[in-house]
Amino acid sequence: MSEDSPLYYKNNRLKQLRAFYQVVRCGSISKAAEKLYLSQPSVSLQIQALERELNITLFERRGPNLRLTPEGDVLYQLSEPLVDGIDKLQENFAAHFGRLDSGELNIGAGESTILYVLPEPVRRFVAAHPKVHLKLHNVTGRDGLKMLRADEIDFAVGSMLEVPEDIEYTPVVSYDPMLITPKAHPLAEKAARGEEVTLADVSQFGLILPPAHLSTWRIVKYVFQQHNLTFTVTLEAGGWEVIKKYVELGMGISIVTDICLTGTENLAAIPLNRYFPQRGYGLVRRKGRFLSPQARLFIDILAGIYLPQ
Repeated sequence: MSEDSPLYYKNNRLKQLRAFYQVVRCGSISKAAEKLYLSQPSVSLQIQALERELNITLFERRGPNLRLTPEGDVLYQLSEPLVDGIDKLQENFAAHFGRLDSGELNIGAGESTILYVLPEPVRRFVAAHPKVHLKLHNVTGRDGLKMLRADEIDFAVGSMLEVPEDIEYTPVVSYDPMLITPKAHPLAEKAARGEEVTLADVSQFGLILPPAHLSTWRIVKYVFQQHNLTFTVTLEAGGWEVIKKYVELGMGISIVTDICLTGTENLAAIPLNRYFPQRGYGLVRRKGRFLSPQARLFIDILAGIYLPQ
C-alpha cells in the first residue's frame, strides 16, 4: 500500500497516536520506546508522521525536554480515551458482562483513608475480582497529586480543601470533628460534668497534629484565627493511630475526625461540631483521565457503600 494512499494513514493512525500518547505520559521518547517495545527512531518517525498528517507541531523541543504545544495538548486530550479504549477493549468488554479476570488497579490514599475508609470497599473488590492486582499507595497532598498527574495511580481517595483546576473532586462520605484527650484530662472531666468545652478551653493545652503541610493543620489554624485565638503544637505526628497513642500517653490533646475512633481507645472524645466543619473524604481524579474497567468497578463499590441509593 502506497504511503500516498489515505488508507495507509488511517491504518497507521492508531500506531501514531499510541506513540504520541506514550511520549506524553512517559515524558521522553526513549521511555516511550521502552514502553512500546520499539526503537527510539521508530517512535520519532511515528510522531513526525502524525505531525505531517495533521500539519501541526506537537512538541516544543528544548534539548532533552519535550513540552506540548497548545495543539499537542488538545490532541492528547482527544487521543487519551481513544488509545486507552482500544488498548483495554478486551477488559472493557469483559467488565460489561461482570467478568474481570486480569489487569491492575492503583489507588492513592493517606494512612487514615486506607485504615478507616477503604477496608470494606477493598474487601468487596478483592472478593469479586481476585485476579485483578490491586495496589494501595500511601500518599497524601502534593505527592498524591503528583502521582495523579503522572498517571501513576488511577485515582485517589482522600480529603481536599482546595481543588486545582486540573483535578476533579467528588465527595463520598463525611465525619464529625472530635477533641480527644486522656480520660483523666481536665477537659474530659469538664465534659463529664456536662459543661461545654469551648475553643478557648482547648487553646490552653498543647496539640498533637499531623504534619503542617496536610489539610488538618490548615483547618485548625483557620478555625482558631476566626475566633481570635492561638494554639500551640507540642508534637507533629503522621497518622491518626500514632496521634491517638501519644494522646493516651498524656503528651497532648488532638482534634481528629470520628472516623478514626473505634471505642477501644483509652481516650475521652468530645464533639467539636460547633467550631469545626465535618471532614469529607472523596474521589480525586485528574480531569480527562480515562478510567479503566477496574477503576470503574471499584468506584461503583465505593459509592454503593457510602452513597447508597
